[in-house]
Amino acid sequence: MTPDLPPALRQAADRLLDGVSRKGLAEQSARISAQYRSGKGSAAVVGSAADATAYVLTRLPATYAAGAHVLAEAARIAPDFAPKTLFDAGAGPGGASWAALETWPGIAAAALLDSNAAFLDMARTLAASGPAALRDAQRLRGDLTAPKDWPAADLVIASYALAEIAPARQAETLAALWASTLGLLVLIEPGTPDGYGRVLTARDRLIEAGAAILAPCPHHAACPLVAPDWCHFVQRLPRSRDHRLAKGGEAPFEDETFIYLVASRSGVGRREARILAPPHAAKPGITLKLCTLEGAVEPRFVARRDKPAYAVARRLGWGDVLPGAE
Repeated sequence: MTPDLPPALRQAADRLLDGVSRKGLAEQSARISAQYRSGKGSAAVVGSAADATAYVLTRLPATYAAGAHVLAEAARIAPDFAPKTLFDAGAGPGGASWAALETWPGIAAAALLDSNAAFLDMARTLAASGPAALRDAQRLRGDLTAPKDWPAADLVIASYALAEIAPARQAETLAALWASTLGLLVLIEPGTPDGYGRVLTARDRLIEAGAAILAPCPHHAACPLVAPDWCHFVQRLPRSRDHRLAKGGEAPFEDETFIYLVASRSGVGRREARILAPPHAAKPGITLKLCTLEGAVEPRFVARRDKPAYAVARRLGWGDVLPGAE
């Protein structure tokens, strides 16, 4: 699935910029980015419609791209999963929900939860010309740290949400997310050591609760990575002219790093060894850093002279799986 915003979402975002000073928006976007980098949460960063507009320009393309990558992988691993209902917890302006509808157009009903009224209003604005499930979605004002009457859904997503919850409160939130999950629970976090730590803790708790981990891990053993190494992936996405202006850069693209987890109630899905770093190509062949089904991290060399295997390996990248590898 493409990392580009869907046409209806791109057009809705562009309409937000009508009559808006690009210079002022760039300055506001820079402030928002700096506040996020300093560790502040959305409640402190986004407090108005103008703030939400700046967020849509600055961060929505990247968070959507990460969500599109993760959900496409979930659909690949569990091809028989066909969700009809969606619960997007900590939804912000709804980027993950749009990615879900792009992945599974059969989703008929959605609920978006956020504590930030400006984000919920923005989610409604962006969805006005979007899929029916998003136009008619429930938009619930609520605190992720105080679960109460959350809807059950086939697909539950918490994208870039755990980062805004104090560590002592995350266990309760995770338990409530899992209780709402009828099929798949998808967690996405920034691809930093801290984000990896949050997802690793969530993974342990979900396994204890009986969840089957489908991705990115091909096993239920302890994570074999040792600090300073950590599990994370990257998605490259295009930048529009306004996006470049807001970011203060000239590059026509940016790379969003993220870490994720796909947990299933049914356990149905394929498990294959996953590539944890950019493949290293040399004259004799390609070396892949694999997380294996046995719960180990090991290099796998694919010789150029092994033409069928090499033809497969040369098309693979960071985050892909190696078919048939254990």
